[in-house]
Amino acid sequence: METPISKTDQQSPPPIRVLIADDHVTVREGLASIIGRQPDMVVVAEAANGRDCVDRWLECRPDVALLDLRMPILDGVGAIEAIRREDSSARLMVLTTFDTDHDISRAIMAGAKGYMLKDAQREELLDCIRGVHAGETRIPPSLVAKLAAGVSGEALTTRELEVLTLLARGHSNRDMSTRLNISETTVKSHLRSIFSKLRVLSRTEAITVASRRGLIRL
Repeated sequence: METPISKTDQQSPPPIRVLIADDHVTVREGLASIIGRQPDMVVVAEAANGRDCVDRWLECRPDVALLDLRMPILDGVGAIEAIRREDSSARLMVLTTFDTDHDISRAIMAGAKGYMLKDAQREELLDCIRGVHAGETRIPPSLVAKLAAGVSGEALTTRELEVLTLLARGHSNRDMSTRLNISETTVKSHLRSIFSKLRVLSRTEAITVASRRGLIRL
Protein backbone atom coordinates (compact mmCIF):
# COMPACT_ATOMS: atom_id res chain seq x y z
CA MET A 1 0.00 0.00 0.00
CA GLU A 2 1.43 3.36 -1.04
CA THR A 3 2.08 5.97 1.61
CA PRO A 4 -0.25 8.93 1.02
CA ILE A 5 1.40 12.28 0.27
CA SER A 6 0.88 14.59 3.20
CA LYS A 7 -0.68 18.01 2.81
CA THR A 8 2.59 19.53 4.02
CA ASP A 9 4.57 17.77 1.28
CA GLN A 10 2.11 18.90 -1.37
CA GLN A 11 2.50 22.52 -0.34
CA SER A 12 6.31 22.50 -0.08
CA PRO A 13 7.65 25.15 -2.51
CA PRO A 14 10.38 24.25 -5.01
CA PRO A 15 13.94 25.20 -3.99
CA ILE A 16 15.36 28.57 -4.99
CA ARG A 17 17.46 28.01 -8.12
CA VAL A 18 20.73 29.96 -7.81
CA LEU A 19 23.39 30.95 -10.34
CA ILE A 20 26.86 31.84 -8.94
CA ALA A 21 29.23 34.09 -10.94
CA ASP A 22 32.75 34.75 -9.63
CA ASP A 23 36.13 34.53 -11.31
CA HIS A 24 37.74 32.84 -8.29
CA VAL A 25 37.09 29.10 -8.31
CA THR A 26 37.56 28.77 -4.54
CA VAL A 27 34.88 31.40 -3.95
CA ARG A 28 32.47 29.66 -6.34
CA GLU A 29 33.09 26.29 -4.73
CA GLY A 30 32.64 27.72 -1.25
CA LEU A 31 29.39 29.43 -2.14
CA ALA A 32 28.10 26.36 -3.96
CA SER A 33 28.83 24.26 -0.87
CA ILE A 34 27.06 26.67 1.50
CA ILE A 35 24.04 27.20 -0.75
CA GLY A 36 23.82 23.54 -1.73
CA ARG A 37 23.43 22.50 1.92
CA GLN A 38 20.25 24.56 2.29
CA PRO A 39 17.02 22.55 1.95
CA ASP A 40 15.32 25.44 0.17
CA MET A 41 18.10 26.22 -2.35
CA VAL A 42 19.93 24.55 -5.21
CA VAL A 43 22.84 25.77 -7.36
CA VAL A 44 21.89 25.30 -11.01
CA ALA A 45 24.92 26.92 -12.70
CA GLU A 46 28.28 28.61 -12.14
CA ALA A 47 30.17 31.18 -14.23
CA ALA A 48 33.78 32.42 -14.17
CA ASN A 49 33.22 35.75 -15.96
CA GLY A 50 30.46 38.21 -16.77
CA ARG A 51 29.83 37.02 -20.32
CA ASP A 52 29.62 33.41 -19.15
CA CYS A 53 27.21 34.56 -16.43
CA VAL A 54 24.84 36.08 -19.00
CA ASP A 55 25.00 32.90 -21.12
CA ARG A 56 24.36 30.63 -18.13
CA TRP A 57 21.47 32.84 -17.03
CA LEU A 58 19.86 32.63 -20.48
CA GLU A 59 20.24 28.84 -20.44
CA CYS A 60 18.99 28.19 -16.91
CA ARG A 61 16.80 31.19 -16.06
CA PRO A 62 17.64 30.89 -12.33
CA ASP A 63 15.47 32.38 -9.61
CA VAL A 64 18.41 34.39 -8.22
CA ALA A 65 21.83 35.19 -9.70
CA LEU A 66 24.72 35.98 -7.36
CA LEU A 67 27.44 38.07 -9.06
CA ASP A 68 30.84 39.49 -8.19
CA LEU A 69 31.53 43.05 -9.41
CA ARG A 70 35.07 42.54 -10.71
CA MET A 71 35.09 39.81 -13.37
CA PRO A 72 36.98 39.46 -16.67
CA ILE A 73 35.49 39.96 -20.15
CA LEU A 74 32.36 41.60 -18.71
CA ASP A 75 32.13 42.98 -15.18
CA GLY A 76 29.25 42.44 -12.78
CA VAL A 77 27.46 45.68 -13.67
CA GLY A 78 27.71 44.89 -17.38
CA ALA A 79 26.33 41.39 -16.76
CA ILE A 80 23.44 42.78 -14.71
CA GLU A 81 22.59 45.25 -17.47
CA ALA A 82 22.71 42.53 -20.14
CA ILE A 83 20.46 40.20 -18.15
CA ARG A 84 18.01 42.97 -17.31
CA ARG A 85 17.69 43.76 -21.01
CA GLU A 86 16.44 40.19 -21.46
CA ASP A 87 14.21 40.23 -18.39
CA SER A 88 13.58 43.41 -16.41
CA SER A 89 12.21 41.34 -13.52
CA ALA A 90 15.38 39.23 -13.11
CA ARG A 91 16.40 38.91 -9.46
CA LEU A 92 20.10 39.71 -9.26
CA MET A 93 22.36 40.39 -6.29
CA VAL A 94 25.98 41.43 -5.88
CA LEU A 95 28.47 39.70 -3.58
CA THR A 96 31.77 41.58 -3.60
CA THR A 97 34.65 43.00 -1.59
CA PHE A 98 34.04 46.53 -2.92
CA ASP A 99 31.94 48.86 -0.79
CA THR A 100 32.42 52.38 -2.19
CA ASP A 101 29.31 54.45 -2.84
CA HIS A 102 30.29 54.53 -6.51
CA ASP A 103 30.32 50.72 -6.77
CA ILE A 104 27.06 50.39 -4.85
CA SER A 105 25.23 53.05 -6.87
CA ARG A 106 26.40 51.56 -10.21
CA ALA A 107 25.13 48.12 -9.22
CA ILE A 108 21.78 49.40 -7.94
CA MET A 109 21.25 51.62 -10.97
CA ALA A 110 22.00 48.64 -13.22
CA GLY A 111 19.24 46.66 -11.50
CA ALA A 112 20.78 44.71 -8.62
CA LYS A 113 18.23 43.93 -5.91
CA GLY A 114 20.77 42.94 -3.30
CA TYR A 115 24.30 43.99 -2.34
CA MET A 116 26.40 42.04 0.13
CA LEU A 117 30.07 42.04 1.06
CA LYS A 118 32.06 38.81 1.01
CA ASP A 119 32.87 39.11 4.70
CA ALA A 120 29.16 38.96 5.60
CA GLN A 121 28.01 36.19 7.91
CA ARG A 122 26.71 33.05 6.21
CA GLU A 123 23.17 33.49 7.52
CA GLU A 124 23.13 37.10 6.32
CA LEU A 125 23.99 35.96 2.81
CA LEU A 126 21.38 33.19 2.80
CA ASP A 127 18.76 35.56 4.18
CA CYS A 128 19.63 38.06 1.44
CA ILE A 129 19.15 35.39 -1.25
CA ARG A 130 15.76 34.49 0.20
CA GLY A 131 14.76 38.14 0.43
CA VAL A 132 15.77 38.93 -3.16
CA HIS A 133 13.92 35.82 -4.33
CA ALA A 134 10.84 37.11 -2.52
CA GLY A 135 11.06 40.37 -4.46
CA GLU A 136 12.70 42.48 -1.78
CA THR A 137 15.66 44.84 -2.12
CA ARG A 138 18.37 43.94 0.39
CA ILE A 139 21.23 46.35 1.15
CA PRO A 140 22.87 46.40 4.62
CA PRO A 141 22.29 49.66 6.57
CA SER A 142 26.02 50.46 6.59
CA LEU A 143 26.10 50.35 2.78
CA VAL A 144 22.90 52.39 2.51
CA ALA A 145 24.62 55.09 4.57
CA LYS A 146 27.61 55.08 2.20
CA LEU A 147 25.31 55.25 -0.79
CA ALA A 148 23.40 58.18 0.70
CA ALA A 149 26.64 60.01 1.46
CA GLY A 150 27.79 59.57 -2.12
CA VAL A 151 24.61 60.71 -3.86
CA SER A 152 24.14 63.69 -1.56
CA GLY A 153 26.99 65.53 -3.27
CA GLU A 154 27.05 66.92 -6.79
CA ALA A 155 28.37 64.49 -9.41
CA LEU A 156 31.69 65.15 -11.14
CA THR A 157 31.68 65.79 -14.88
CA THR A 158 33.59 63.57 -17.30
CA ARG A 159 36.31 66.23 -17.67
CA GLU A 160 36.59 66.61 -13.89
CA LEU A 161 37.04 62.85 -13.54
CA GLU A 162 39.82 63.02 -16.13
CA VAL A 163 41.56 65.81 -14.19
CA LEU A 164 41.07 63.90 -10.94
CA THR A 165 42.58 60.73 -12.42
CA LEU A 166 45.65 62.62 -13.67
CA LEU A 167 45.94 64.34 -10.30
CA ALA A 168 45.97 60.96 -8.57
CA ARG A 169 48.75 59.82 -10.91
CA GLY A 170 50.93 62.70 -9.75
CA HIS A 171 50.67 65.03 -12.75
CA SER A 172 51.16 68.76 -12.32
CA ASN A 173 48.72 71.37 -13.59
CA ARG A 174 51.01 71.94 -16.59
CA ASP A 175 51.09 68.20 -17.38
CA MET A 176 47.30 67.99 -17.16
CA SER A 177 46.99 71.04 -19.40
CA THR A 178 49.14 69.41 -22.06
CA ARG A 179 47.54 65.99 -21.85
CA LEU A 180 43.96 67.31 -21.96
CA ASN A 181 44.73 70.11 -24.43
CA ILE A 182 43.29 72.80 -22.16
CA SER A 183 44.84 75.84 -20.49
CA GLU A 184 46.31 75.74 -16.99
CA THR A 185 43.66 78.25 -15.97
CA THR A 186 40.99 75.77 -17.02
CA VAL A 187 42.77 73.02 -15.11
CA LYS A 188 42.71 75.18 -11.97
CA SER A 189 39.01 75.87 -12.54
CA HIS A 190 38.29 72.15 -12.75
CA LEU A 191 40.29 71.53 -9.57
CA ARG A 192 38.33 74.19 -7.68
CA SER A 193 35.09 72.55 -8.81
CA ILE A 194 36.36 69.10 -7.82
CA PHE A 195 37.39 70.33 -4.36
CA SER A 196 33.98 71.94 -3.89
CA LYS A 197 32.01 68.86 -4.97
CA LEU A 198 34.11 66.49 -2.88
CA ARG A 199 34.09 68.95 0.02
CA VAL A 200 37.87 68.89 0.43
CA LEU A 201 40.57 71.54 0.75
CA SER A 202 43.67 69.97 -0.77
CA ARG A 203 44.89 67.80 -3.62
CA THR A 204 45.87 65.00 -1.24
CA GLU A 205 42.48 65.04 0.45
CA ALA A 206 40.74 65.01 -2.94
CA ILE A 207 42.66 61.88 -3.95
CA THR A 208 41.88 60.16 -0.63
CA VAL A 209 38.15 60.92 -0.78
CA ALA A 210 37.89 60.04 -4.48
CA SER A 211 39.62 56.70 -3.87
CA ARG A 212 37.37 55.89 -0.93
CA ARG A 213 34.29 56.65 -3.00
CA GLY A 214 35.51 54.54 -5.91
CA LEU A 215 35.86 57.44 -8.35
CA ILE A 216 39.49 56.54 -9.06
CA ARG A 217 41.64 53.43 -8.67
CA LEU A 218 45.04 53.90 -7.04
